[in-house]
Amino acid sequence: MGTTQLKMLKLLLLLTLTETCAAANDMTFSVFTVTSKSMVAQWSALAGASSYKITATPKNSSKDPVFAQFSGNSVMGSVNSLSPNTLYTVQLEAMDNALNVLSSASTEETTAPDVPSILKAYSKHSDSITVEFTEVSGATSYILRAESGDFFLETTVSGSPGTVVLLQPHTEYMVSVMSVNSGGRSQPSYPVEAKTLVIAPKLNTTSPSNDTILVSWPPVEHAVLYTLCIIREGSSSRLKVNTTDTSVTFDDLEAGTTYCIKGTAWDSEGRTGDDLTVCWITRPQSPDVSFVQVTQGRSLGIAVYWLPVQGAQSYIAWTSDGQNCNSTTQSHCYIVPVKCGQNHSVAVTARNVAGSSSPSEPAHYITFPCPPENMWVEEPESGNCSLVWDNVPLVEYYMAFIKRDDGIEISCNTTETTCQFFCMCGFTYLATVFPYNQAGSSPQAPVRNYTTIPCCPKDVTVQLVSTETLEITWSPVKGAELYETTAEETNNVIHCNDTAPVCALSDLRCNADYSVTVTPCSELGGCNRTCKAHTHQTAPCAPGILNMTQTNNATYRVLISTPNTPDTNYTITATGRYNTHTCQARNGSCDLTQLPCGSIYDVTAVATTDVGRSLLGYSKALETGPCCPTFVNVTQVTQAMTNVTWSSGNGARSYITTLTSSRGHAKCHTLDTHCLMGCITCSTNYSVHLEAISSTGHKSECKYQGFSSSPCCPTGVKLYRRANNSLRVYWRSLGPQIHNHNVELYGTGGNYTCVTAAGSAYCDIPEDTCGDFYTVVVAPVGQNGIKVNFCQPRKYSVLCPGSNAAISRGRRSLD
Repeated sequence: MGTTQLKMLKLLLLLTLTETCAAANDMTFSVFTVTSKSMVAQWSALAGASSYKITATPKNSSKDPVFAQFSGNSVMGSVNSLSPNTLYTVQLEAMDNALNVLSSASTEETTAPDVPSILKAYSKHSDSITVEFTEVSGATSYILRAESGDFFLETTVSGSPGTVVLLQPHTEYMVSVMSVNSGGRSQPSYPVEAKTLVIAPKLNTTSPSNDTILVSWPPVEHAVLYTLCIIREGSSSRLKVNTTDTSVTFDDLEAGTTYCIKGTAWDSEGRTGDDLTVCWITRPQSPDVSFVQVTQGRSLGIAVYWLPVQGAQSYIAWTSDGQNCNSTTQSHCYIVPVKCGQNHSVAVTARNVAGSSSPSEPAHYITFPCPPENMWVEEPESGNCSLVWDNVPLVEYYMAFIKRDDGIEISCNTTETTCQFFCMCGFTYLATVFPYNQAGSSPQAPVRNYTTIPCCPKDVTVQLVSTETLEITWSPVKGAELYETTAEETNNVIHCNDTAPVCALSDLRCNADYSVTVTPCSELGGCNRTCKAHTHQTAPCAPGILNMTQTNNATYRVLISTPNTPDTNYTITATGRYNTHTCQARNGSCDLTQLPCGSIYDVTAVATTDVGRSLLGYSKALETGPCCPTFVNVTQVTQAMTNVTWSSGNGARSYITTLTSSRGHAKCHTLDTHCLMGCITCSTNYSVHLEAISSTGHKSECKYQGFSSSPCCPTGVKLYRRANNSLRVYWRSLGPQIHNHNVELYGTGGNYTCVTAAGSAYCDIPEDTCGDFYTVVVAPVGQNGIKVNFCQPRKYSVLCPGSNAAISRGRRSLD
């Protein structure tokens, strides 16, 4: 017996239940295990016992008892040479050295049945071995044991034949059998060698087409040949094929039909192994499309109908643009949604577990035409409208419907992509287009709103309300939501947008013709750009004062800019504190006359046309020249110096007085009304000029009667005594000898006067006394008979006769 069998036996012996009997001194005794011809007992040791004796006596048999004796150290022992399937009374006795029984215990136990013998062992499946054996008396069951190397397996069976399962395929096993009753199991029978079969091939089936089935399998270990048998479901005819390959193709089969294939492998000993049967169906044949119908509803779709085919579990219909539908119970399906305006085909494929059939012949169909993508209304001229839309494919004709917001409706049936209609200004039109083809009309069509431009307003009135503002009023028009008012001039456009029928356009350019247009607008219809323009002119531009010059004492010429048309009148106004002066101009200048001297005026200019008046131009201050003094007096103070006086001039703050002659001039600038002027030349005619100057620098040129300087005082005046006791006064005259001279001689002895005629250079005066001191003054006499009173006197001493010298200024004068 092998090691593995012993291990299993010990395990079974340990698990066997036995009865236990206890002696009066509590010694325990039980049967540990039994076989067909032996028992193993165990007990508890008893103090003082030197040996133990076991006696097995058949209880219901006349056979002799069997005993065995063991030392005092033993607690287990076996009794052999028993009879199979026999009930024994087993007694244990504990004895001392004198063989006296110290204690005893007993129990009953049945031996196992007799050992059966194997008649035949063979394998019918790859995982089992069937054993046929002799059945023995008293056995309640049998244990089949299979061993191969380290593999050990026991299986309980009720009788012969019995089968050991869970074995490895194509493997040799040593098979034995044991009988079993309530007492235990017998020893194993003589082993017999048996070998399991090869496994069945694992068949994989596919149907590449509707008349073939391809069977393939992985190679079976130890197999040298394979047998496949195919039979059609519901038929008794079959086809068997032997092959060494691992695949077989069965062809010429019926489409959509189930076939069962059984596969068996053969080993090298000629034994067939397990068999495996699989059933598979061929692919269905292609169905025929009978009808395609385009359906309408919420979503556009097509209904596809076909003829059913044998063996089909489901159907799928595919369109040429990739859409599909399927059915498992009916011969039609719906593809929803489909696109409008499509020219496609549809094919149906039948399916079962084997796969799909070839597609049916395609059935062509077209869908309802699509509505036009773009649709618009053109109005090239007011009132003449055209509904225009994009061309739609697969269309036979179009139906266009146009409805006005007052209920009037028109329609067009056309093959073109346009529909003309009369459209009145200020109305809204709803337009739609339905394309038609053999499938019907487009299920829906977009609606295009078109609002015509508002009508042009009537009673447009344009009036100038200020120099640069035009006010425009008009009557409201139907459909207008906003009015755009523009005033257009050469390079200038002024806009005004308002919902009211009135507009003020300001900040306009002066003296300009504006083309004023009122354009009614609506949000939907847009703006009516065909309305008539109204021309209106703005007020003239304000002129500017360029320059003001004085032409004479009371007249000033004003030069102005002329920014307006030539027919513009300009009025220049000079406004003073007490009076106002005006003048009119067209050519850019006019004269303000009779302006009093010494006055300040505010001068402005304004332009006037038939349209109106301009704004006042910027004013400029005009200050008239100061008034000339009413008189100027020139008084000669000395021969080279004069004193000039004059009256005060209105508006004058300073004066420049000038005495001018061919021999020189004298000038004086003063704030006073008098001036002492030197560098005057005697006997010279002077012109008298005076400039009156205002505080702002304005000047007035004033001319007066000329002034003649007094005659020149003579020079070289000498006094001589003559022989006739007279005195002669001699001088040299400066300038022309056209004046008389007056000679005055003053002495202690008397005063003497002498008047000479013009051209004379001396004067004789009789002397009454001699030796006197004299003061001599020689002065010319002017044409007015007045002598010059500023000639300087000279002093002389005159000696009496006998002296030959005369003295002048400390010097003596000689005759």
